[in-house]
Amino acid sequence: MELEVKPQEQPHPQAGAARFTLGKQSSLAPDRSTDSAGTAVDEVIDPRVKLMYLANEGDLEGIKELLDSGTNVNFSDIDGRTALHIAACQGLSDVVQLLLHRGAKVDPQDRWGSTFFQQPLADAVYYKNHDVIKLLEKHGAKPPMAPMHVENAREVPEYEISPSELDFSNSVDITKGTFRIASWRGIQVAVKTLEEELFTDEDKVKAFTDELALLQKIRHPNVVQFLGAVTQSSPMMIVTEYLPKGDLYAYLKRKGALKPATAVKFALDIARGMNYLHEHKPEAIIHRDLEPSNILRDDSGHLKVADFGVSKLLKVANTVKEDRPVTCQDTSWRYVAPEVYRNEEYDTKVDVFSFALILQEMIEGCPPFSTKPEKEVPKAYVANERPPFRAPPKYYVYGLKELIEECWSEEPFNRPTFRQIIKRLEDINTQLAQKRQWKVRPLKCLQNLEAMLKKHRSNPSSRSASIPSTR
Repeated sequence: MELEVKPQEQPHPQAGAARFTLGKQSSLAPDRSTDSAGTAVDEVIDPRVKLMYLANEGDLEGIKELLDSGTNVNFSDIDGRTALHIAACQGLSDVVQLLLHRGAKVDPQDRWGSTFFQQPLADAVYYKNHDVIKLLEKHGAKPPMAPMHVENAREVPEYEISPSELDFSNSVDITKGTFRIASWRGIQVAVKTLEEELFTDEDKVKAFTDELALLQKIRHPNVVQFLGAVTQSSPMMIVTEYLPKGDLYAYLKRKGALKPATAVKFALDIARGMNYLHEHKPEAIIHRDLEPSNILRDDSGHLKVADFGVSKLLKVANTVKEDRPVTCQDTSWRYVAPEVYRNEEYDTKVDVFSFALILQEMIEGCPPFSTKPEKEVPKAYVANERPPFRAPPKYYVYGLKELIEECWSEEPFNRPTFRQIIKRLEDINTQLAQKRQWKVRPLKCLQNLEAMLKKHRSNPSSRSASIPSTR
């Protein structure tokens, strides 16, 4: 067993000098990885630390023997962890019961704790040890408080929705499992949930609160509509309009390559939504995760931009930078701009790059670099490789190919703005409409002529009237 002696560091008034690192660690610990292989208990080990070891092993008789000999049941190591923390992490409800019966404090906090996370209940929640959760709550442990909870009722935000208003009785998961359908005030809504076990994940909580702050600011026909949120209880939820026709990813998977007119119509919807975000005042909004699965279809067939979990506000500077390198768990590598992959500063033009890939995918009928493993795709972008144009040239009419190539330009400053993209797409759309009109007009003329001939043949009086008189 690993013991680390640091006499000079005493973060907890009752903490000993040893750190217990065997087994599962605190849900808030920076590094929860452990290696218990080949671990043995030293015969001369401090009995208080031995108590934590026995709690980890589930040795009830050994625990009783130590406690009977006078070992403090509430001893905490250098990290402020007690035997109850250890048992809660491991899901050992019989050990938890014994420790509580022998006087263990139900809500001691380790050194990563805060007023929001009453340990060791938060550890039991994190590791989904449901029997331990029930046991601790029965003995007075309070559930982890929502990170956005406020004490003063006057500070509760206007958008707050009571969880009792959300009916999940006929709920189903949509997209990645993060969203669920619910009924709210007579309509179906989409609900994005942040579960209790994620309250200890600072990145997840920050993404949730950032998305919520952003959604309150935006209103546009091509951006998904924010309806409210649950922030004062657990789990926390963001409630948006529900679009039953699903996302663009599923649509393209089902339909394959789209006709140029449809692709341009969809591209206009995306560009209008993105232009609204980029020209938002006083702070421009960078989506940073623009991909087909984050673009939804409404009942009329129009598209709406959704999912702002990693979006950024341009507050003072004209560029932003990620706090840490983006990973494939954070976003889809197939649509990420090379400057994001290189962890450089970036601006709104990263969304233009992603838009170009989506527009080309709609015409080609397959994702960018579909034959490459996803983790290899951004390396190709950094090397200035781009997905090949395989569709017939007639599908890239009126400068559509040139627009795509400009949008995925290697240098961000060479990429057009969405305002410019909209103008180009509207011109292309007008020319496509005129082309369709010329195709339809001769057909209508032939149909009208055929109808006149049929009428003429079926009407005897018209035939007799057409024969000239011989008198």
